[in-house]
Amino acid sequence: MIPRDTIEKIYAAAKIEEVVGDYVSLRKRGANLIGLCPFHNEKTGSFTVSPSKGIYKCFGCGASGHAVGFVMEIEQCSYVEALKQLGKKYHIEIEEREMTAEEQQRQDNRESMFIVNEFANKWFQDQLWETNEGQAIGLSYFRERGLRDDIIRKYQLGYSPEKGNPLAKALQSKGFKEEFITNNVDTKIGVGVVGKSEDGRLYDRFRDRVIFPIFTVSGKPVAFAGRILKKKENVGKYVNSPDSLIYSKTNELYGLFQAKQSIARTDMCYLVEGQMDVISMHQSGIENVVASGGTALTKPQIRLIQRFTSNITVLYDGDAAGIHAALRGIDMFLEEGFNVKVVLLPDGEDPDSFAQTHDSTEFIRYIEEHQTDFIRFKSALLSKDAGDDPQKRATLIKDITSSIAIIPDLITRQVYIKDSAERLHMSEKVLTVEVMNLRRKKAEERAKAKEKAEEGQAVAVTEQTPATPAAPDMPAPVKTQAAVKAPKTPLEQNYYNLMQLVVRYGERPMEVEGTIYSVGEIIIYTLEGDEIKPPQPVYQTIIDEFKRHCKDADFKAEQFYKFHPDPAVSALAVDMIAEKYQSGVPKDEIRLGELVTQLLYEIKLTVINMQISELEAGLKDAQEKNDVDRQMLLLQHHPQLLSQRNEICKILGNRIINL
Repeated sequence: MIPRDTIEKIYAAAKIEEVVGDYVSLRKRGANLIGLCPFHNEKTGSFTVSPSKGIYKCFGCGASGHAVGFVMEIEQCSYVEALKQLGKKYHIEIEEREMTAEEQQRQDNRESMFIVNEFANKWFQDQLWETNEGQAIGLSYFRERGLRDDIIRKYQLGYSPEKGNPLAKALQSKGFKEEFITNNVDTKIGVGVVGKSEDGRLYDRFRDRVIFPIFTVSGKPVAFAGRILKKKENVGKYVNSPDSLIYSKTNELYGLFQAKQSIARTDMCYLVEGQMDVISMHQSGIENVVASGGTALTKPQIRLIQRFTSNITVLYDGDAAGIHAALRGIDMFLEEGFNVKVVLLPDGEDPDSFAQTHDSTEFIRYIEEHQTDFIRFKSALLSKDAGDDPQKRATLIKDITSSIAIIPDLITRQVYIKDSAERLHMSEKVLTVEVMNLRRKKAEERAKAKEKAEEGQAVAVTEQTPATPAAPDMPAPVKTQAAVKAPKTPLEQNYYNLMQLVVRYGERPMEVEGTIYSVGEIIIYTLEGDEIKPPQPVYQTIIDEFKRHCKDADFKAEQFYKFHPDPAVSALAVDMIAEKYQSGVPKDEIRLGELVTQLLYEIKLTVINMQISELEAGLKDAQEKNDVDRQMLLLQHHPQLLSQRNEICKILGNRIINL
């Protein structure tokens, strides 16, 4: 188990703006920072980071938490794994804790795979720089491609020898298990730097290739791409790492780790196809560039870029045969609310070759002079293909309107409709109607899909067995926005308001009839004395934890709950704290004693009203069934409840305090 003082050191060192800033582009807004939420799809930033409070809160999807919780959710890792990652970032040594067999296995699998990649990455670089073969073949190749040594080292390029299986032997000699250096397609365990033939022989997957390591946004080597230098029959130019527990090619972009700061600073990202395009442009001085790796773009990749900018310029080879196939990918950028530009390079040029002969100023000048927005580019491209053929022109118009229809912003859509109508010699009204029809159809499809998904979830909830809760010191990664259901009934809202005071001011002293208690004690023991049960389990956890720790030295409720290891407690606490600071100076802190009294009376009133409603419903039922004895029994309690309600209403009439 990680010692508490070590955990506190990590919490103290981990600045929320730095941790979040590794993944999200943030800009200043008053005392806070704001950006696009990485946990849901949004076009305008509602993701707020408060450096002074050490918390983040998305006012769009409800995601909230602290630095450790953010790492847990963004990396989908456990509490201990998140602590270890932050400990490494802030150079804090962490002692291992004893875990369950299942937890240990899960962590070991992931860690072992990353360690294998780290070893392989260094080994590939050593082969490039330290061996005669690597220098003569690999290093010579990179230098012939015009790369400087500092750039080769920055992108950690490497080389894998032609003969034998030296990497497999090196890994085995260091004690790495075969299951982690190979790859199991079914379990996704193993990084696959080593392959295994049918006869059980191990071979180096990337042999006789130069190596391009692929990094996560946070800088971990997660995969490799190997380019062959000699043409061979039935051998592909590139070999890539297989999908695994830690890597999916649809979720990564080459060069993003090296480019993310420049993208955020310039508020612009250039998208190219290959690794050499990225590296050559970076060397020429254009650092805000990433590559799709030659595969079709995916929404996860697009949303990776969206963390840092909503402006994208796609660079195509002048004679690129795959432009048409790439159009769908750019449509996805439009759907995500990007401002999309397209640049065609001169015939015979690609970003790599163009960067070799032009410096950054010349390259950027060319981009600025030749870039066009995507709708115009697509219109011109397809118009050229359609010519005067009426059927092809009709298909062209439908293609253009389908792209316009997915643009989320109304004004932008209308501008494109007007511009396209002029270019295509079409009625603006006709295009508007077509766009509206497409959007209506899409909305209906989404509604049906949502309804179907909700039906499926309802069936799953009915059939599933209760899950065993995670241990409090090792919670499983969860989506924090789903930690607690929003209050629906008056009782749930009343209880939420009281728990909010416990979280905000639980340790504050408050005098009652000459005796000093804490705010939390007054609220909790009053609720328990009146037998008012928590409407949700997370509230019971807050109560139990307060009773357990309120007498601890230096106990501060806000800090305790905000950094609680249970994600449900932490997420709810951050929501409660965020509400307090959202509108400036909290009104409830000024007259805290009166507010506690008011809220306790309000929840009592709510309970009494519920009891009266139940009693009157029972009385009606007894009358219908002509059950005289039951009527008499219920009538005995009715005046008492009405009297209690009137009494509380009188008190509350003199205690109206606005939150």
